[in-house]
This record gives sequence, structure tokens and C-alpha cells, in this order.
Amino acid sequence: MVTNKVYHYKKRFELESGEYLSELQLFYTTYGKLNEDRSNVIWVCHAFSGNSDFTEWWGGLFGEGRLYDPEKHFVVCVNMPGGCYGSTGPLSENPETGKPYYHDFPLLTNKDMVRSYDLVRRHLGIDRIHTVIGCSMGGQQAIEWAVMDPDRFDHLVAIGANAKHSPWAIAFNETQRMAIEADQTWKEDRDDAGLGGMKAARAVGLLSYRNYVCYEIKQHETSDEVFDNFKASSYQQYQGLKMQKRFNAFSYWVISKAMDTQNVGRNRGGVINALKRIKARSLFLGIDNDILFPVTEQKFLARHVPDAVFDEIDSYYGHDGFLLEFEKLTEAIGRFYEETQAKKRSA
Repeated sequence: MVTNKVYHYKKRFELESGEYLSELQLFYTTYGKLNEDRSNVIWVCHAFSGNSDFTEWWGGLFGEGRLYDPEKHFVVCVNMPGGCYGSTGPLSENPETGKPYYHDFPLLTNKDMVRSYDLVRRHLGIDRIHTVIGCSMGGQQAIEWAVMDPDRFDHLVAIGANAKHSPWAIAFNETQRMAIEADQTWKEDRDDAGLGGMKAARAVGLLSYRNYVCYEIKQHETSDEVFDNFKASSYQQYQGLKMQKRFNAFSYWVISKAMDTQNVGRNRGGVINALKRIKARSLFLGIDNDILFPVTEQKFLARHVPDAVFDEIDSYYGHDGFLLEFEKLTEAIGRFYEETQAKKRSA
């Protein structure tokens, strides 16, 4: 049921920065089938280091008998451009030079990402989207898309996301890029440049995805005799190594830069004016112990998007709760749909 495809956009793709990509390849995943009136589309925007196969990392929400069942829904997700999972990225060949882009890959914004997804939407002949759903950076993109094209979506579900990236979150990303810069190989034009720095960057990022309570529960020592090789130390090394094996430093750099650009108010008269454009029935879901995208950001969204709902789940995992708390997410999103239907019936 899961199908992976590639869409080639052979024209020049203009970017918000004024730069461009002379052509664009977009790798995407579909799951399920379109119904007769094409009203069952669920569009997933994946998170920072995720990929288009949402069944791999969000399987608790997608599958037979789950919230999004392939017998009922047609689910689409596109790999972010700038990444390393099939869409055009820094390791792709630049058609103008015949060599990989590496450091010459242009600055992307979340708005650029969303415009690329819309190319795939048009390619698939999809006019209406039942729900656009995203988590973290994917949630940022879902919000941006709902602002950019307000008549396209019936529902918007954004989990652990914001309308404008905070100085706190930008500082975390900059610190991770500083770790990459500190790697002596980073300036070299080769696929594995900066990987040691990226390993450290991921360990830094993990501190923002989790929190004090999570480490206290999961990484505490059971013996008072330990004085080296702590569980928390090995965990940081393990997570950094995992990322080192599946990603590259150039993509890490480019995507973190794109996340920092999140500001739906840019060229729209400010954030509040932009959020008023959203017509989709919207759920902004926060995680109580999230220190990277605190619930104040989702409450702000719900306050300024017309007819929006804020909900909150509790999770000692912090921001990473969106990857782990499937039962709580299913309950909250399911309740949102039920309340929306009840509201329609009573109107």
C-alpha cells in the first residue's frame, strides 16, 4: 500500500531569497487510495530529520484500524528539498556545474518547502485536502501552507509548532551549526564533510527535544558507585552516531536554516494578520513539557486563528512526545474531528 515516487520539475524554481534551483526533484510517498470525489486526502509534512515514509516514524497514527486508515484515506508526504532522502539537496548534482552543490546550495525557507509540495499536489491532480498535518518543523510548514492557500484545506492539525520561530529555538539551531563549523572537515567539498560536528550537533539538539525530567527517568544511574561512562553520556553518543549514519551535515545545515525562517507574518502585515487568513478548522496541539516549542506558542496560534482549538497532551518526553505518544495523539486528534462534526451538525 505504501508507494514511493519521484516528481521531476524541469523548470527553474525561484526561491524566497531571490536565489533559485534550476530544476527540482521531489521524492514522495503515498498510502491508500483516492476516493471517488477525492475528498479523503491527508497531507503529512514531516519533521526536521524525518522522511516521506510516515509509516516508519509515525506508524502509530497510520495503518489499518488506526486514526488514518488506508482503507479510508489517501495519505501523501513529500521529502523536504534540502534533505537527503531523495528530493534535491546539497549532495545532488547542480545541473549548471555538473558537480554536487555542497556549500553552494541556496537558502531555503519553509515557504519554499510548501511551494514545492504544492507542485506535487498539482501533479497528483488533488484540488481539496481534507487535513494537512505536521509536527515540529512539519507543523510550521502546515501552518504556512494554510496561510498561503487558505481555500485548499478543510482541517489543519499542527503539533508542537509555531507561527514564528523563537530566539530560543534559533539559538539552539545556531549552536548546532557552530558544532558543525568546528569540524575541521566542514569546509571541504565531500559527502562526509562535517559529520563529526553533526554528531555533536545532534546531541545538542536532543537536549531541546527532551528535558530534565525525561533524562532523570530514562538515563539515571541505579548505582551510586558509577563515576564514568554514565548512561546519559552513552545515550548522547548513541544518538549522535545514529544521525551520523543516516544524514549529512550539509542537509542538517540547510534544513535548520529553513526552520529558523519560520515567520508567517513576513510580507503579510505581521503574524496576527497572517493567521487570520486561515480558513481550515484548526487544531494546535501542544506537549506540556516541550521546552523547544512551548505550549504558549500553540495557545497563541489558537487565539489568533479563527475558530481554532488548542489542546495539550502530557508527556515527560517533551518535544519528542509527538513521535512517541501515539495513543494520546490519536485521542486528541480524534476528539477534534468529532467536535468538528458535531459543530457542523448543529449549525
